[in-house]
Amino acid sequence: MNLYLRYFDNEVLVHSVEEALDFLSSIPDIQLTPELEDDIRNYAASDVFYPKRYKVRPRVYFIVIKTEAATMMDFKQKKALRPVADGMVRKDNPAIMHLNEERDGWYEGELDFKRVVLIPTSGKHEYRDTHFVAQCKAVSGWDCYNRIVEYLKDRVDNRSQFPSAKGKNFKFKYLGMWK
Repeated sequence: MNLYLRYFDNEVLVHSVEEALDFLSSIPDIQLTPELEDDIRNYAASDVFYPKRYKVRPRVYFIVIKTEAATMMDFKQKKALRPVADGMVRKDNPAIMHLNEERDGWYEGELDFKRVVLIPTSGKHEYRDTHFVAQCKAVSGWDCYNRIVEYLKDRVDNRSQFPSAKGKNFKFKYLGMWK
């Protein structure tokens, strides 16, 4: 496992923690303490893959990223992305995979959106989470989403906020050719 370190314009890809500590000690702004050295060693030895950020002074940090890249060019081109472990399976959202799949017929779409409503007592407006379910004739999940949003735009305040069709706040299912 290699480490990528960056502090402003200074960046390096190293193959060991010792090289990383040498790089950091060459930067005058960074004070290497025994605690910082231990933390970097623990990060490099751990199973954690998210980037780690270390504070140098207020609003100034350096970052350390674990990577499988052998060269800086590979790292910059993202050629050495972390592979999925045998026990871990990436969860693909099946609805997104079928969003553009064309199948004429009836769809049921569920949409959670932020609706602007008037509060009569104060005369002010507020956002309310609103759940909307509709059945419509469409050619795809994407078409179902567009039809629902167009329907709602004519009937709710134009400041209401609609989610993305690819997000978790829109679900659809194909009901068949006939309802």
